[in-house]
Amino acid sequence: MSETPPSSVEDGNKNKAFAQFHEMGLDDRILKAVSKLGWKEPTLIQERAIPFMLAGKDVLARARTGSGKTAAFLIPALQKVLEEKHVATEQTIQVLILAPSKELCKQIKEHIGHLTVCCKRDLAFTDVSPQVPLEAQRPLLIDKPDIVIGTPLRILAHMSEGNLDLRKSLKLLVIDEADLMFAFDHLSDIQAILKKLPSIHQTFVTSATISEDLRQLKKLTLHNPVILRLEEPPLPTSNQLTQYVVKLERLEKAVLLNAIFTLNMIHGKTIIFVNDVNKSYKLRMFLGQYDISSCVLNSEMPVFSRCHIIDQFNRGHYNIIIASDEQTLERPDVTKHCDKIGKRDKEAGVARGIDFQFVSNIINFDFPIDVSSYIHRVGRTARGENQGTALSLVSLREIPVFQMVEAKLQAMMPENEKVFKDFKFDLGQLDGFRYRVRDAWFRCTAAAVRDVRKKELRQEILKAKKLEYFFEDNPKDFHILKHAKTGHGLPHIRHLKNIPEYNIPEYFRAAKKTLSKRNQNTKESDDAPKSKETSRMLKRNNSKSVKKFMNKKSDPLRSMEFSGFQKRKYSTRRTHKN
Repeated sequence: MSETPPSSVEDGNKNKAFAQFHEMGLDDRILKAVSKLGWKEPTLIQERAIPFMLAGKDVLARARTGSGKTAAFLIPALQKVLEEKHVATEQTIQVLILAPSKELCKQIKEHIGHLTVCCKRDLAFTDVSPQVPLEAQRPLLIDKPDIVIGTPLRILAHMSEGNLDLRKSLKLLVIDEADLMFAFDHLSDIQAILKKLPSIHQTFVTSATISEDLRQLKKLTLHNPVILRLEEPPLPTSNQLTQYVVKLERLEKAVLLNAIFTLNMIHGKTIIFVNDVNKSYKLRMFLGQYDISSCVLNSEMPVFSRCHIIDQFNRGHYNIIIASDEQTLERPDVTKHCDKIGKRDKEAGVARGIDFQFVSNIINFDFPIDVSSYIHRVGRTARGENQGTALSLVSLREIPVFQMVEAKLQAMMPENEKVFKDFKFDLGQLDGFRYRVRDAWFRCTAAAVRDVRKKELRQEILKAKKLEYFFEDNPKDFHILKHAKTGHGLPHIRHLKNIPEYNIPEYFRAAKKTLSKRNQNTKESDDAPKSKETSRMLKRNNSKSVKKFMNKKSDPLRSMEFSGFQKRKYSTRRTHKN
């Protein structure tokens, strides 16, 4: 197919008047769903991509994470399906959406659910990415839903089995996160799928970068595409995203992380990134000794567990996720051989594409290996209209990689805007923490991590729906597995969560005393009998005092010349940026 002529290239910074949602000729049911989601106006990529999609153009969109790419292809896809319903004589599969990971497929399905809340009876969709037998999903495809979502490997498997035939019916193909598709080694699967599609169909491809692989895919599936290069920085500006860096020794990372959480220096939801799976479990065990609850997310977990954890995090049941952004998925050349209990899922994604809702902070406990990984990690916060903070803990051996990432990011950012700010924290104030942290950190041995992982694996097996019938027929195996003797990691130590006052930095002691005094007064007032009106008054006054305390100039964080990690005010709009 011919290369894209210059006239089909659309620059994201051109001063053109683009239509709002209600001016795009969309179905009233879609507009009503958009209004319910609180989307007042389209994002940059949406206002440029949707009109071209509705006009039947092939589109190649390059935009940063969190820019709204998912809605940019879903809204016109739904519009086209609803229009086709008026003239169609039979039910057919019109739209195929390919995504690199199961988590992203599930997320796209949820977005379709939100956008079709007013037309559920008129439009059907299904996600075939879950790792269940193909026979179990055959009935879903026999009904010919309007939209099918899946990973390339899963879609190709259904095509090979004869469950999915799109040679005559497909109208629109969407390839989401195309650059990640190649990192996950899906290019051969995509090429095989394209051979089983009609020669004439519309295509929408999204990507954060344009590589040689993407140019090859462009020749295969795109015909005279409109290329949307949105001229915007890879990350939000410093007004929305504050990026800190602190250089310290490896054990000092654990000391600082412990202080951040035990001294309440951090507010809101937090994602902590590490570079391997075992480190994530070790970090969770380390924080657990201080009664700091967190959960682990990695590619070795079953897909249902991963999706459940993401859903629980978005609902607010967890405030801390420790995610292992292991490089075996994207960089096989840097794979480290380690004692693995589980097998990594090729179609699992943690740092890229997943829409974690209302994340205030990102902490890079292990610094990522390249600029792309850094952008996608930090892109989990400061999404939509919300603000965010990113803190990178850089050890001595990570400094060369950090300098490389900093130089590349600086070249992408506007002039006179520095990417990283120094995390000005007096580590000498944490001398009292070191001996406690050292003991807690070295208690999290490889054997303890292995015992914890075995215990969790056993629990997953016992809860697996696939094995329900097996255990019903073999109750003895269930009993043996349930009562098998395994290590239990680390015994709970209660005293670690109580910090002696002499260990607390002097800047924090005044704040601790003020908080303790207010809590004591609140407790005494709660014990005394009072009317409903008095209760409401006390509650209102207490909230005002908390707000006043947080805004005091004598705030200990400000005294230490650190202005990050403050409470964030979130937009009520549902985050729809991916």
